[in-house]
Amino acid sequence: MDLRELLSIPYLLEAEAVETEPGQWRVRLAYPELPGCTAEAAVVEDALRELERRRIELIVGLVEKGKQPPMPRKPLTASDPLWTAQDLGLSDRVAVLLGGVAAPTTRN
Repeated sequence: MDLRELLSIPYLLEAEAVETEPGQWRVRLAYPELPGCTAEAAVVEDALRELERRRIELIVGLVEKGKQPPMPRKPLTASDPLWTAQDLGLSDRVAVLLGGVAAPTTRN
């Protein structure tokens, strides 16, 4: 399986609201099938962006070390991991590893 397919695997998402101090709540998200892949923020969208960034970095790091990331299910065919990596502001190495040209993207 190539990196594009590995980055297109859907993982289970766990979400919970946690009270960090009395009256102070944060959103904690995790991909439990990817060890250590968690994120926490005051706003769910921020936590999700950070979680996706960590998922991609974890999978790319494993592939660079010659290790296989967990594959609990088949990749999604409609996924575009290159666009996702660039949208998250990840390094150009992800685009290079995917065989694409790293270029800034604009959102409309």
